Amino acid sequence: MTQTRDIAPEDQARHAQKMAKKKAARDRMMETKTGEKGLVIVHTGPGKGKSSSGFGMIMRCIAHGMPCAVVQFIKGAWDTGERRLLTGHFGDLCQFHAMGEGFTWETQDKSRDIAAAEAGWEKAKDLIRDPAIRMVLLDEVNIALRYGYLDAQAVLDFLAAEKPPMTHVVLTGRGAPEALVEAADLVTEMAMVKHPFRAGIKAQPGVEF
Repeated sequence: MTQTRDIAPEDQARHAQKMAKKKAARDRMMETKTGEKGLVIVHTGPGKGKSSSGFGMIMRCIAHGMPCAVVQFIKGAWDTGERRLLTGHFGDLCQFHAMGEGFTWETQDKSRDIAAAEAGWEKAKDLIRDPAIRMVLLDEVNIALRYGYLDAQAVLDFLAAEKPPMTHVVLTGRGAPEALVEAADLVTEMAMVKHPFRAGIKAQPGVEF
């Protein structure tokens, strides 16, 4: 049975007053936030969680009945939990296109990697151009940009010129180009504090894929 700690009346009064001031300030701030637009969102950095966060946004879209799409640029060869879930249960709302063949050290063929990235980007452009699709997740595209498999400026120019006003585009992967970070509306950098891989623990279903 959970026990509650008794709080002195004067402490409760101070807390209520403090929270009332905070709520009033928050309400004033929210009154000024009336804009709405399709965002360019970047998840980058060396820490875990970039793709996971992107897929979390995709699940929110599905929960709201918003059509969405995923293009995987690197992990296309993997049998991931996200892929199973989205294709097996939500294919009516979320298109899923696995275009990559694996990490560069697995393919060991730069020309194949470039061709796969270019095919993924062509598919991504078609999806982004469709105003009925409210969010497009470009999973691990930042890696393709970092290695020069795709031209970062061409990607930025396309997003600026052709992305519908209310479409969200999420770009994940470590090493996002600085120009992309500058142009994006929302950028999160995942920092790595501790990872089990360093202790000899392999990638595990449900955690990594």
